[in-house]
Amino acid sequence: MAALKEGQLAPDFELPSNHGRQIRLAEFRGKQHVVLYFYPKDNTPGCTQEACDFRDSFKRIRSHDVAVIGVSADSPESHEKFAQKYNLPFVLVSDVSKEMIRSYGAWKKKSFMGKSFMGIERSTFIIDKKGEIRKIFSKVKVKGHVQTVLEILESL
Repeated sequence: MAALKEGQLAPDFELPSNHGRQIRLAEFRGKQHVVLYFYPKDNTPGCTQEACDFRDSFKRIRSHDVAVIGVSADSPESHEKFAQKYNLPFVLVSDVSKEMIRSYGAWKKKSFMGKSFMGIERSTFIIDKKGEIRKIFSKVKVKGHVQTVLEILESL
């Protein structure tokens, strides 16, 4: 699959959420911008920090008419525990098959301590109300990321 590019239509998806219902990207079209962020695993240090940074900035993000959706391959039940533990006010969707994660190019070869493996590359997509990708962040470093996302949202 060709890599996604800014300006193209974001691939639609329908996935189960921690809220007990299916979430479709298309349901936001014409209504809200979307920050779609991919993270490796619930309850790990970097992923917890990133989720809490989005939580702590959620009011400002929402003021720009933006929905936040977190994506990992964890189960909806794992997402619900994670969301409750850290009081996350946004939806987390589960892509156990990794089909949607692959469609966004977030399933990558990674390495840690000399071992190579496939996993989710921390990535963020800002999608406008028309469903177009406005900004892609790859290989996201957690520190300062949400602030950078906010700066982009303020320019939409």
